Amino acid sequence: MLNFKQISLSLAAVAMLSTPALAQPKTLGPSTGTVRIEQVQAGFIASGEAGGGTLRYRGKAYPITVGGLGFGTIGASRTVASGTVYGLRRVSDFAGPYVQLKEGWAVGRAGRGSVWLQNDKGVTLRLTTRRQGLQLSLGADGVLIGFRQ
Repeated sequence: MLNFKQISLSLAAVAMLSTPALAQPKTLGPSTGTVRIEQVQAGFIASGEAGGGTLRYRGKAYPITVGGLGFGTIGASRTVASGTVYGLRRVSDFAGPYVQLKEGWAVGRAGRGSVWLQNDKGVTLRLTTRRQGLQLSLGADGVLIGFRQ
């Protein structure tokens, strides 16, 4: 379960980590896993999101939870994001606060976008998104990822 303090710390990390989150793929090294996330987002300038998904790492699947707060979103959408994990050395390094940089749009059943997330343990997620709803996003979020019990 997410609490206000964890989400606040995640948002504070946006300012501190935004430059590394834009790292070019060639500096990320080889991929270390994959992730798929399904979430609901809503906002009018400020935004909130909640959902879950699956991390695939070293042949195993780990159910995850995702939640966060941020800015730069107008509207609401259901988002499915999938992509590559870089820099994951231990599965325990995956959980925790991330900075998320995003851009995308949704109108009805059509929509797309891209998302970069990075945590303080050097784990980076590079995701592409499919969106449904009515939304425009260009901004940053603090995101908290955990393992589902």
